[in-house]
Formats: sequence, C-alpha cells, structure tokens
Amino acid sequence: MGDTLEFNEIYQEVKGSWNDGRLRFSKQSVVYKNSKTGKVDSISASDINQATWRRVCLGHGIKLGTSTGNVYKYDGFRDTDFERISEFFKANYKLELTEKDMCVKGWNWGTAKFSGPLLSFDVNDNAAFEIPLSNVSQCATGKNEVTLEFHQNDDTEVSLMEVRFYVPPSQTDERQDPVEAFAENVLTKADVIQATGDAVCIFKELQCLTPRGRYDIRIYPTFLHLHGKTFDYKIPYTTVLRLFLLPHKDQRQMFFVISLDPPIKQGQTRYHFLILLFSKEENITLTLNMSEEDVERRFEGKLSKNMSGSLYEMVSRVMKALVNRKITVPGNFQGHSGAQCITCSYKASSGLLYPLERGFIYVHKPPVHLRFEEISCVNFARGTTTTRSFDFEIETKQGNQYTFSSIEREEYGKLFDFVNAKKLNIKNRGFKEGMKGKIDEYSDESDGGSDESFNPGEEDDDIAEEYDSNASASDSSEDGDDSEDDGAKKKKPVKKPKVVKEKKERKPRKEKKQKDTGGPKRPMSAYMLWLNSSRERIKSENPGISITEISKKAGEMWRQLGKDEKEEWDTKAGEAKRQYDIAKKEYKESGGGSTSSSKKESKKSAGKKDEKKRKPAGGDKDKERGGGGGGGANDSFKSREFIPTSESSSDSDHKSKSKKSKRSKSKKESDEEEEEAVSTPASSEEESD
Repeated sequence: MGDTLEFNEIYQEVKGSWNDGRLRFSKQSVVYKNSKTGKVDSISASDINQATWRRVCLGHGIKLGTSTGNVYKYDGFRDTDFERISEFFKANYKLELTEKDMCVKGWNWGTAKFSGPLLSFDVNDNAAFEIPLSNVSQCATGKNEVTLEFHQNDDTEVSLMEVRFYVPPSQTDERQDPVEAFAENVLTKADVIQATGDAVCIFKELQCLTPRGRYDIRIYPTFLHLHGKTFDYKIPYTTVLRLFLLPHKDQRQMFFVISLDPPIKQGQTRYHFLILLFSKEENITLTLNMSEEDVERRFEGKLSKNMSGSLYEMVSRVMKALVNRKITVPGNFQGHSGAQCITCSYKASSGLLYPLERGFIYVHKPPVHLRFEEISCVNFARGTTTTRSFDFEIETKQGNQYTFSSIEREEYGKLFDFVNAKKLNIKNRGFKEGMKGKIDEYSDESDGGSDESFNPGEEDDDIAEEYDSNASASDSSEDGDDSEDDGAKKKKPVKKPKVVKEKKERKPRKEKKQKDTGGPKRPMSAYMLWLNSSRERIKSENPGISITEISKKAGEMWRQLGKDEKEEWDTKAGEAKRQYDIAKKEYKESGGGSTSSSKKESKKSAGKKDEKKRKPAGGDKDKERGGGGGGGANDSFKSREFIPTSESSSDSDHKSKSKKSKRSKSKKESDEEEEEAVSTPASSEEESD
C-alpha cells in the first residue's frame, strides 16, 4: 500500500448544500480541498482520535473526531473502499475504522447528545440525525421548547429554517431548568454573533466600494462589525476565505479585498466581496484595546499594542493576524504601462483585472475571482466595436463564461505570455500566435488610408448636385427633348439656357516600373546586415516584445555602437555591393533585362493607338452637345462664353415684357409676344454664326 490515498468527488455538507472536492489521506495529515471555494481543511494525523464508517444518503461516509473536539464528515465513498481505508488507518494512524449504523425508523422521540460541535439526536443509541451547531444562527427558548434557527445558504434550492425540540421537565434536578441547560449547550458552540465586550480596535469612516458607503469598522476577537449610516454587518472571521491587497493603476491608492463565504446580505443583494479603498498618503497611529501581555500571548508577535503607519497597512496587518490567513498580492506580471493590472470592462462597467500567481481577480463592480484550477480555457477575441482593443474571455469548468472587453491592444503580448507561462488552455492558440508574430494584422487597417465619406472636401467636383448651376450636359439634352414634345401641344416661355462645365481630360496614368525578377537582388545596407544577425538576441533579451518594438530597440542599439563595430558591418556591406555590381554587369552582358524593355515599348505603342481612337469619338460627342441639327430648345442652346452681353440682356428684356403682357393684354396678344420671345434667340444665333 502506498503512502497516500486519494479520492475524487467526495462531498462535504456546508450549511445544507453538498460541495464536492478531493480528499487525500497521508501519513502526516488528512487534507480536503473544496472544488467550489478552494478552501483547504487539513487535519493532523496525531489529532485524530476517532474514525467511523457509516451508510449515508450518498453511499458511504467517514466521520473523523479530533482531540480538540472538532468533527469532520466526508461522504461519497463506495462500499469497496472500506477495506483500503481501514488498512491504511491501522498502518499509519493506529486507529480502528469502526462501522456504525444510522437509525432509519423515523421516530421523533429520542435523546439529544452534545458531542463537541455536533448535536446528535439518537434513537436506541443509533443516531437519527446530526446538527452542526456552527450552522445555528439563533436559539430561542419557551416553556418546554427550544427553537434553533439556521444560517441560510443561497446555493441550496430548499433550506431548513428552524427545528423545535420539546424538552420535558426534569424530575430529579429541580435546581436547573432543562430548557435553559439545553440552550446553554447550544449557544456555547453555535455561531451566534453577540457584540459583548469592547472592540480590539476601531477604524473610522473607511471608504467601502462594496457595499458602497462610509463605514466604521470595529474589530472584535471573533467577528468584524461594519457600522454605517443605514446598514450594519457582522462578519464572523470563519466566513473569510481570502485577503487581497492590490495596488491601483494610478499608484496612489490601494484596494483591500476580503472574500466572504457565505456572503453578507442587503435585501436581495449578496456581497461575496468586501472591497475597501485607501489612499497611500493616509497614515494612522493605532492602539489596541488590550494589554501588552494579552497582545503577545494572543497574536505571538504579529501585532503590538502601539502601531503606526499607512492606514491600509494597519488594516491589512490586523485582519491578517485575526483571520489567520495569508494576504494575496499581485505577482511579477507587468502590463504595457508598467502597472500590475489591466484596464478593461466587465458587463457594463469599467474596472481593473489583476493577473495573480494562482488566478485572476477583477475589481470592482461586480468583483470576480477566478482560480486557475476552475478555468477550463481562455480565448483572445477581437473587439466588437474597434480593432484598437481586444476581448479576453475565460470559460470555467462549470460552463460559465466571463468576458473582459476593451483591453488595449498593447497589453496583448504581456497577457498572452502570462497565460502561456501559467499553462492555461488557450482556445485559439494557433491564430493568436500568428498574430503575435505579425502584429500588423491586429492593427487598425484604416489608419493609413482615408475614407472618402470622411473627406468631403476632396471629392471629385465634376459631379454637379441638384439645383446647381453646373448641371451636366445629359440633363440639358433631356430637358431639350421634353420641351420639343410640349411645344407641339402648348408653347412655353424659354428657360434660361444652362451652361455645361467642360470636363477636364484625365491624364494618362504613369505605368509602374516592372521588376526584373531574373536579375540579381540588391545588397543590404550595413544596418540591415547587423539587424538580421542581432534580431534573435534582442528577442531573447526582451521576451514578448513586438515587431515594432524590436525595430525601435534595434535603432537605439545601432546608434550606441562604436565606430570600430560599425566599420565591420560597413566592410561587409561594401563587399556585398561589389559582388552585386559584378553580378549585374554579367547579367546585362548575357542579355538580361532586354525582354522587359521590349514589353514596355509595345505597351506604350498600344496606348498611343487607344488615344487616337478616343479623340474622334470625343469630338462627335462635342458636336452633338454644341447644338448641331435638331430644332426646338437645342437650337436655342448656347454655352456661356459664346453669348454676348447684349444678347443676354435682350433676352431678359423680352422675358420681362412677355410677363407684363400676360397680365394686361388679351390671350391672343400674349401669344404673339410669346412667338416673338421664342424667335428672338434663334435670330440672334444666326447673326452670331
């Protein structure tokens, strides 16, 4: 048999809910780790004085008792595990694993036995049920009754609210009431918070982010009392899971985070984290309300009666000594700006994500703590609104997904290296490693070019807008055709001719020079030769550096090189240039490059022929636009530069006269004047011709 025994999916009852975890028996201790909270219970092998094997609802279970009076129960074993565990206990703990049956008769009359932190209700010397007294929140007495109320657990669908015991009057001992004796036994082990005695110390008006407000924190030996203007909270130290001390990104403030299980409640709201915000510049002098002997005996040098320093240091130091848990601080992670956190958004609010040595924590609204053990995989995704940022997605083994968005793209390399070093499963590893090697693919492609819609002043002015004086020729010709059809039915006054702005001929595009693929390649400069040989060394000295940062770093290193070192690379570059000249000369002598020049000449000749074909076609279009052939409105059309000022004024005079005649004269006379107005432009056109 080995030195250890390990069992997975072993359950422990915590305030009415079953939490699974991993149990390990070793020669020195028994260790149980909760899969949900990560809390570790360690029992020294020398303290175990009782071990019982029982049939329970989840198969079989083990009940361990210690010399200090504590009781630990673990369920979920198989029937075949009994022999292995029994032999292990005999060999290493010198204990006999005894079997004991539970009473399943369903009787409600029996004997109440107090054994350490457990209240056992026995029927015929067999336990019917057991109540952990640490789950009791209140104990009330009546005439012959004792009522036990329990702490509620939000993780359970159904919770036991209270249990009532009927205690018959005692016939033998009349001096002590059996009801009061029963209640005293319960209260000695129950988790009933009573603010008796003086506080060890008090911190006034501390800023609390969750729950929000200013609170006075009174430190008692067994619990923490938050006193605010509206709400009061009493937090037992047994509910504190972890302590975090996190520096703010501005390096002027500090977060002190207390993880709680079960959480504190405010109506329907649950607060799993208590977050305090401190300024680094705020100092305090603290005096504990205890004698120096009591301080030395109770805290063993962790605290002293008189202390002074930063406020956040004093609070964290006192909490560490009373809760007896380590304070977690950020590890060696550093972001792009040098801070130990990353600015991001979770849900609807912005906050800070801290990569720790064993997990991630996000502050502050809502706070999230994710241990590496419960993370299934992580994913790097492009930002939904812009390519200047990316999203960091974390998926847990329970199927929950947490998305931290709007992370600056400069943080990508540092975060990727951190996740890779912690050996977390990256969902899109191949894609992101390609991006890391070529960071330009992740950059904003629209930075270099300009969008037409955002540069309205640079648009082509050839296109005339509606109601513009520079209307196109096609519009004028269409108007002319319409006027011909209407003139046969009803004559209309002549409109002022629209002037067409002549389109500028486009210059032929310059043809790009075609590369001669068969020729020798140009030599590299001295700097490029040095960079190719030093690139790997720069990468190894600066892990996680991007392509752009490599070029910046290389430029600085090249400028710092001495003349002697640069001469070495200058000679290499000169030798490469001489070899290139010789190879190019041989290439030309062998006839290389002649085919490309002949191709260019053939393209130029083809381009000239196309231009000749285009010219007559353009001339015909100009003739059609110029008014050749066809009567009606087309005959009266003239461009602005060919109409004399006298004619334009005469046209306007005729139009004004025709309008006045419509008001004063009869219909017949007005028709005659309209004929004159129509004939006037045609006669003027003949004179000009």
